[in-house]
Amino acid sequence: MITGIKTRSDGVSVCAWGEGDVDYAVYHDTEWGVPVTDDVKLYEKMCLEGFQAGLSWLTILRKRDNFRTAFSGFELEVVAGFGDRDIRKLLANPGIVRHRGKIEATITNARAAISTVELHGSLARFFWSFEPVNHSTVKKLSQVAAKTGESEQMSKALKKLGWRFVGPTTCYSLMQADGIVNDHLIKCFRHPEIEEARRTAKKSI
Repeated sequence: MITGIKTRSDGVSVCAWGEGDVDYAVYHDTEWGVPVTDDVKLYEKMCLEGFQAGLSWLTILRKRDNFRTAFSGFELEVVAGFGDRDIRKLLANPGIVRHRGKIEATITNARAAISTVELHGSLARFFWSFEPVNHSTVKKLSQVAAKTGESEQMSKALKKLGWRFVGPTTCYSLMQADGIVNDHLIKCFRHPEIEEARRTAKKSI
C-alpha cells in the first residue's frame, strides 16, 4: 500500500509533505534529493540543516537568501576568517536565526570543512562515502527514517574532524536533501528523476 502520496489536479503524483505550502512544493519539485557535489553548496547545506535543529525547514528555506548574504555566500575561506565582530553582527541580524551556538558552529565548520577537503579531496567525496550500500526504496511515509547507521557514522566522523551541530538526524537530512539517498516515495514523479541524477553525479565524484 502506498501512503504519503498526493495526486495533484494535473494528475501528477507527489510526496504529500510538500503540498502544504507553495515554497515547500517548489523545494520538493526542484531541489530536494537533487545530488550536490559542489563543496561550497554542501557546506552551506550542512550548516543550514544545523540551523534547522528545533525549527521547521520552511523557516530556514524562507531565510536562506538572508543566510547567504550574512555568511558571504558560505565561501569557506571567508567564513573561516570570521571573528568576534562578525559574530556580534550576525547576532544582531533579524534576517537569520540568531542562535549563538549555531552561528559559532558555522564558523567552526568552515575551518573544519577546509581541513576535511585537505584530507579527503572534497566534501562531496567524504559525504558520499557514507551512501548506504543497500537503501530500501520507500513506499510509504512511515518508512522514511530520521537517522540511519550511515548517518550516525557520518556524524561521528565529522565530529572527529571538528564539525559541530552535525548529529545523526542532521546528517541524514543532508543525505536526503542532497541525493546521497533517494527518499522520494516510489510513486512520486521525482523518484526516477532523482535516481538518474544520482547515477550521473556519482560518476563525477
